[in-house]
Order: sequence, then structure tokens, then C-alpha cells
Amino acid sequence: MSRIKLFLILMGMLSLLSGCLGKTEINDLGIVMAVGLDKGEKEGTIQITAQIVRPADARGSTGAPSGQTGEPIWSITASGDSIFDAIRHLGSSASRRIYWAHNFAVVINEDLAKEGINDIIDFFTRNHQLRMQTLVMVTPDPASEVVSTITGIEVIPGQAINDLFLYNNFTASAPQTQIIDLQKSYLNETTQPVLARVSLNKHGISNKKPTAEPTINQIELDGAGVFKGDKMIGKVSAEDTMGLLFFLENAKSAAVVTSCPSNKDQSMTVELKTENFHVTPTYKNNQVGFNVKLKSVVQLVEAGCPFSIAKEQQVQQIEEQIENKLKEKIEKTLQLAQEEYKADFLELGEIFKNRYPAEWKKIVSKWDEEFPNAKVNTQVDVKLTSSSLLYLPTKPKNEEEDTQ
Repeated sequence: MSRIKLFLILMGMLSLLSGCLGKTEINDLGIVMAVGLDKGEKEGTIQITAQIVRPADARGSTGAPSGQTGEPIWSITASGDSIFDAIRHLGSSASRRIYWAHNFAVVINEDLAKEGINDIIDFFTRNHQLRMQTLVMVTPDPASEVVSTITGIEVIPGQAINDLFLYNNFTASAPQTQIIDLQKSYLNETTQPVLARVSLNKHGISNKKPTAEPTINQIELDGAGVFKGDKMIGKVSAEDTMGLLFFLENAKSAAVVTSCPSNKDQSMTVELKTENFHVTPTYKNNQVGFNVKLKSVVQLVEAGCPFSIAKEQQVQQIEEQIENKLKEKIEKTLQLAQEEYKADFLELGEIFKNRYPAEWKKIVSKWDEEFPNAKVNTQVDVKLTSSSLLYLPTKPKNEEEDTQ
């Protein structure tokens, strides 16, 4: 082989080791962790706020800011005639390319949601960088403030919002809705969208200036926003969300407080540990109906009064009280859906369709009329157990003797 041929081969091999064409360095990216959407100041415009992480000041291995040269995030806002137009304006004042693939949450202000979110759904499902598992929610507060609020534990607010939903099964305060859930319900012929709701409330206390009352805004789960089409028409409060989650997510755990059998002024608390929730559709005499059944095992976690789980009569009384409370929550959700909002955000139409496909074809075009008039029967069965070997509440010795 001639020296010239050998030289050309070696040069060709070196060119393969020179790097990747079209590569993008991470230092060139402005990584978005959360995005907020509000109405713009100018009529017909939209304001977008992007929460961008600052790697030099993001948390270190201890969870505290490692750089100590500034805030762990940089929030930037811009307005435009459309979402894409607003994002282009973001880029005009950002020193890095806006990168969306790691976005945790999309937060929509309720005033904007009431006017319609069709453009938001279209953009966030069309953009190839965005993940369909991104959380999406509404808020009564400015979305720009929600995505810019520093929480007490997590340094990155976007991650804090995401982590709130990791333990949603324990609080039952809001549904865990993702972009894919929003798109699915929006494109469905009868099911209406429902989104998680978050709000800012003063829960944080300053370590430097402690006060008796909280003074620092924190993000909290606050029920759900109900839609009809792409417009928000109402909400489900955090107190009533447990009933909603039975239909949408099969709530695995929640606390229920009830009065003591022997003293109505004292209370005891049980926790839902397991539940079996079924909705069975019926169709008789051209009447749509549903049988809702909930079977749940609850554990006694706190007794503020003399109570023995060994006493069958007391246990039965508590079970009946819990059954009534859970039934009230389910029926309140049904009342909101059928009477107040007249919107099937409980996916009952899909359940009926799967059981009665032929009948469904006849009524699907008038489901908005059929759904509010559907007859729903609710049945709840609760089994109370103890979470420990303690049969009696923890009391001083003299009080304990009085309860024997």
C-alpha cells in the first residue's frame, strides 16, 4: 500500500473521531422545569413564564444550593399572540436555547382556562420535546407566581410541584393529571376533562424570623378544575376530591374523621388502607343507570376517646358512620357532575359504552341529556380493623381503669 493511500485512510478515520455533527452542549441549553400560562396584558394575547434551572446554583448532594451565588432558578416571562409566538419572545432575552424535555409541570391560570385551552392542548401535544407524562393543572393565582415560588424543602419549584403528586394517594386532595390524560378526555366524544388544581397559601414559617402565624407562600393541592369542552366551568373542592378520585384513580389511602360512639364531642380517625370500587352500568326501559359499589378496609389510627375494637357493637357503629361519610362524598361528586355542572368528567359514558355498545350508538349523540338523568345507586361497605395491638386509647392509669 502506498504512503499516499495510507495517509488518506488515516485521515478518514480521524474524521470519524472528531465529534458529532449538530451536537448541542448542555451548557447551551436553558432547561425548563415548569411553565406558567396567564392572560397577557393586551387583549387576545397570552403570557408564558418559564422556570429555568441554574445548574451552578441548583442543589448539591445535601439538598442545599451548592453555588451560593444566586437563586437556583431563573424565571423569565414574555407575551405573544400565540404560545409559540410568546416562546419566541422568550428566546430573544434568554442567553441559552429554551429546552422543554425536562419540564415537570404546566400551570394554567383559571381566567385563561375559562376562555378555553384548545391552543394549549394543541401546542403541548404537538411539540416533540415535551413529554406526555408532564403534569398539567389550573390555579386561581397568577401562574407566573406559582412556577416561581421557592418551596421550603425542594430547591427547584418545578420538582416541588411534581413531588406533591407523589403522595397524592395519602392526601386525596387533587387528581394526578398529565397531558396525555387531558388529551384523552378532550378528544373523547363524551368524557369531559378534569385537571388538578393548585393554589398558593401561607404555610411556610421563616427560620430567620419565626412568627406565630405562617408568612411564606407555599404551593398546595387544592381540588380539581372541571371543564366542558376546552373551557373551565367549575371546581371540585379539596374536601370533596376524595369522591372524585374513587372514579378516576381508585384512591388508595385517605383519612376520615368521625365522632366517637360514646361521646359525639370527641373524635377518632381511620385511614383507608384498601378499597374495591366498581361501577356497573344498567339499561332498563330505555333508562340509563349505574350501580356504584365501594368496599373498603379502614384502620383505626387515632382514638380520642375510650374505645375498644374488641366490642362488636362499637365497631359496627363506627363502620356505619364511616360508610355514611364515604357515601356522602361519592354522592356529592355525582351531584356536582349531574346537577351542577352537567358534565361527565367521571367517565361514566365510557363505562356504559363498554357494557352496552349497541345501545350506546343510539344515545351517544344525546349523552348531554341522558347523563344528568341517569339513575345512580350507591352502596358502601366498610370493615374496621386495628393498626396495632392497642385496643384502648393511650390514657393515664386512673382513666384507663375507669374505662374497663
